[in-house]
Amino acid sequence: METFEEHYQSMCATVQKCMPGADMALINQAVDYARNKHKDQLRKDGSPYIIHPLEVAEIVAEMGLDTDAVLGALLHDCIEDTDASHEEIERIFGRTVAELVEGVTKLTRANFSSTEQAQMENLRKMFMAMSKDIRVVLIKIADRLHNMCTMQYQTPEKQILKCRETMDVYAPLAHRLGMQKIKWELEDTALRFLDPDDYNGIMAYLNAHKEQDEAFMRAIQEKITQRLTAVGIHNSTYGRIKHVYSIYRKMQTQGKSLDELYDVYAFRVIVDTIPDCYNVLGHIHDLFNLVPGRFKDYISTPKPNMYQSLHTTVIGSQGIPFEVQIRTWEMHEVAEYGVAAHWKYKQGSGAGNEKDFEWVRRLLESQQDTDAEDYVQSLKIDMFDDEVFVFTPKGRIVSLPNGSTPIDFAYAIHSGVGNAMIGAKVNNRIANIDTPLKNGDIVEILTSKSAKGPSRDWLNICQSNQARTKIKQWFKKEKREENVVRGRASFESEMRRVGLPLSAISDAELGPQLLKKLSFDSWEDMYAAIGYGGLTAVKAVGRIRDDVNRAVRNQANEKLTQVNPLRTNPDSEAVKRNRHAVNGVIVEDIDSCMIKFAKCCTPVPGDAIVGFITKGFGVSVHRADCPNAANRDDPAQAARWVRVRWANLEEQPFETTLELDCITRDGLLLDVATTMTTNRIRVKELFGKDLPGGKSVFTVKFEVKNVEELDAIRNKLLNIRDVVGSRRGQN
Repeated sequence: METFEEHYQSMCATVQKCMPGADMALINQAVDYARNKHKDQLRKDGSPYIIHPLEVAEIVAEMGLDTDAVLGALLHDCIEDTDASHEEIERIFGRTVAELVEGVTKLTRANFSSTEQAQMENLRKMFMAMSKDIRVVLIKIADRLHNMCTMQYQTPEKQILKCRETMDVYAPLAHRLGMQKIKWELEDTALRFLDPDDYNGIMAYLNAHKEQDEAFMRAIQEKITQRLTAVGIHNSTYGRIKHVYSIYRKMQTQGKSLDELYDVYAFRVIVDTIPDCYNVLGHIHDLFNLVPGRFKDYISTPKPNMYQSLHTTVIGSQGIPFEVQIRTWEMHEVAEYGVAAHWKYKQGSGAGNEKDFEWVRRLLESQQDTDAEDYVQSLKIDMFDDEVFVFTPKGRIVSLPNGSTPIDFAYAIHSGVGNAMIGAKVNNRIANIDTPLKNGDIVEILTSKSAKGPSRDWLNICQSNQARTKIKQWFKKEKREENVVRGRASFESEMRRVGLPLSAISDAELGPQLLKKLSFDSWEDMYAAIGYGGLTAVKAVGRIRDDVNRAVRNQANEKLTQVNPLRTNPDSEAVKRNRHAVNGVIVEDIDSCMIKFAKCCTPVPGDAIVGFITKGFGVSVHRADCPNAANRDDPAQAARWVRVRWANLEEQPFETTLELDCITRDGLLLDVATTMTTNRIRVKELFGKDLPGGKSVFTVKFEVKNVEELDAIRNKLLNIRDVVGSRRGQN
């Protein structure tokens, strides 16, 4: 086992090599401080804990940062894992170092309602600190890289959890920061634990073909070097096998075995100037056959992570395709170390300019009013997926997630542009707002001062979390009353669907507990959140379902005990009777079965009803006069028809459908909609079609509490001019 002294000497050597101006006296003071704070702690492999901060500091030093960054790396676990405080670190090492340590520290002392909530808060805090000082995230990535190097000492469960988080967050974050070398290390190490069979298979194959691969790369390298040297272009050319995870992804996406893959070789040509890059490109295309559609110019159009190179794929005389990347030395440094190299070149205080880190601001904006699980998932889209580069009519480049639409483009320009959008042009031609954008498209957004704002349908069309968040924010601000009504209906509908009593939310004792579980101050706030899309009804009900069921069971037991203290068995007949009602219906002689309402007749309370035992879907409830219930006296089916009745529960809405026979005229559909709105009836669907002979039929799907309310609204609809008849329709 390596000793503290070996790791300390290695760290010092790296600092002196990569950071010749570093303050070694201050670094040694931080080493002593951290060693004292962690003196009683051991790593999983049994080594002294101080070795981990030393390794992280060495990785940070390799990035070529500064003394404060190395100090932050050495002290990064002190606040979280020892009795060290922010104030003490600030007093000894200064405010900047204390803020770096605080930015890296996890929120382990906070209580969160879910893993996703904790992860979102940790990411949000990291991005907040990162927007002020990019060194925070560089230290965090270095911390994760060393933890991945010692992953073999963790339990299998911890290995899977940490490796998935690395794949989902840290490797893509390194990619977004342009740190390709570290990204590859993180991905390869994570794959080793997530899919050990494929990882070991790829490694075994590469080792078995090592001599053959090296001979091929040596031949290509010599051919390129000879040509470029002959024409006087100073260059450094070398080849490599693509890293293990890259090969693994090609196997998965292409559905091929490793020996069927060809595009696993990559060559880099590093030259002195940008004109040399384009000259080299011409020579490469002269030496080898170009693969059409595989050329990319990231020099004239850099990636958002500052990456610049020319990429081309060619085929040599052996018929094997390979990629060639052409860049300058400065581009190469940025490609390897990304924002760390960029930071070093600027010799800054850690703060990037607004353009460089605009994406960090977008990520901070997108976490507002967003459900934690949705936020963590959306990061993978907004920050980590492949990008598409499009242009404004004035030539400004806008990067968007792959698959983005004009809606995403509009909100990337400004929320005001998105909210006022009425259409779009792509390459000077009118395009649908759901048109997927492609690299190089020129996009123009058509706006109007009289626009009524975004449509809720846009939430299902847009791809970027930035657009989705801004649309939700508009609905939150502009449509609160509508959101509350919409959210309440969705929430109560979901409560009924899963068989939970609505009375739970008004219970004086249980209601506040449920609100706390949901992280809202009032039910109206929660309804509004569901209404504007910040939370789904399914998730809200899912979070409180167990609590409500537990409370219902406890109440049933208490009532039973009051009647007969000796009978406290929750499976008693009294409790079973309590459980009969599902979705407002009681099935005689059958307990705890699924209930669904037949779409052929849409029964509502007050209708005479019967039940039919379906195969695998519980009991289907029909109106007694439904044509599909006419055969219930058939001896072959009689055993499957059961007696059902409406429960004597609080009023709650049920979905039903009316078909209206009408005389065709303009404005009739609007009159029907106005009547429903005026009477505060929640309409689910409203559509119509014209029939021959000047007739029309309108179908209205809506919610009512009982058959009396249904009859009342039916009479009001029949009073509309040119509505001549109605009937219960199919749902």
